[in-house]
Amino acid sequence: MPYGPTSSTAAPSRVPASRRPRNAAHPPPGVRDRAARALRHASPALLAYAAVRALGLLVFAAWAHREHRGVRHLLMESWDCDWYLKIAEHGYAHTLGTHFDANNLAFFPLLPALIRAGDAVAPGLPRGAVGLGIALVCSFLAAWGIFAVGDRLYGRRAGVVLAVLWGSLPVALVQWMGYTESLFTALTAWSLYAVLTGRWLWAGSLAALAGLTRPTGVALAAAVSVTALLSLRRAPFSVRTLLGACLAPLGWLAYVGWVGLRLGRWDGYFAVQKLWHNEWDGGVETLRRMHALFVIERPQLFLAMVTAVLLGSVVLYALSAADRQPLPLLLFTGLLLLIVLGSSGVYFPRARFLLPGFPLLLPLALALARARTHVMVTLLAAAALGSAAFGGHMLLAWLGPP
Repeated sequence: MPYGPTSSTAAPSRVPASRRPRNAAHPPPGVRDRAARALRHASPALLAYAAVRALGLLVFAAWAHREHRGVRHLLMESWDCDWYLKIAEHGYAHTLGTHFDANNLAFFPLLPALIRAGDAVAPGLPRGAVGLGIALVCSFLAAWGIFAVGDRLYGRRAGVVLAVLWGSLPVALVQWMGYTESLFTALTAWSLYAVLTGRWLWAGSLAALAGLTRPTGVALAAAVSVTALLSLRRAPFSVRTLLGACLAPLGWLAYVGWVGLRLGRWDGYFAVQKLWHNEWDGGVETLRRMHALFVIERPQLFLAMVTAVLLGSVVLYALSAADRQPLPLLLFTGLLLLIVLGSSGVYFPRARFLLPGFPLLLPLALALARARTHVMVTLLAAAALGSAAFGGHMLLAWLGPP
């Protein structure tokens, strides 16, 4: 069953079809016309998102120039960007090895595959530029999908605010780096939108692609599959719904299974994660790290922000549950939080890991959308400026991977 109203649907005509003049009948719009109409409807969100991220990029570029740091290298070739570029060029490791954080099988394959495809389309373009271009395009697809979800549930104004909030998060600069966050968020947003509108084959297919993008794709797969199976109990049997439920986990399972075959052990992928000191411990390590930061050590700005994002996300999830958000959104964000907060892996990138959890921002988006325009604009502008300032600090003062 589709969730929520469709805010852009026109009211039906009250004149019976048999009494309408023939020249008043219009053929149904084609795919191109529908896409153009949807793009026009989403244009305020996309333009506002572009303005927020352009501001962040300008502040970052000015800061990097003052620090004599290379903007191109930081956005295209640093940290995780370099891992994906090397996988695109050389492929994956054949053995498990014993070195900490050295096995590239921890990184999922869709982004490297797209970078290699970009090589074939534009062979003279540097791989780093291809990766950054993919991130840029996907960031706008993600903002569009985020708007579509907000618009579907609460109207156009809330959808615009939701997209702007996502672009104004403290670590939003990563959305315009050669990382997987924009790609994964785009697939997640449109998969969840497909669930909300009852398009189960699209939902399952996009969830399968998300499962080839990041480990947390399993959260989206579970949300789509569980919602689809529950819908079969409330509505007449549908082959499309069942296929969507079956498709959703295939990407994640395929990669995890392939790693097991490559390493010759059923738990190969989880053994790789162990080498990265990344196991699920129910949140023990997260709590220990928070305690160390604020009781034992002197907290650094970046790590304090990460902690604030983690704690704020828990509060926002409680508000989302209280607002009775649709089940697929609550399932996805709940499982995402369980994975990120319950992991024993490195602490500092966890705010970035939560970037795809945009439904957590819906309570804030709805509150701002209901506020007076000048209040809404002032608060969103403050969020954009804060994000721009923190983006520069993240890559230039923190001097570590985001």
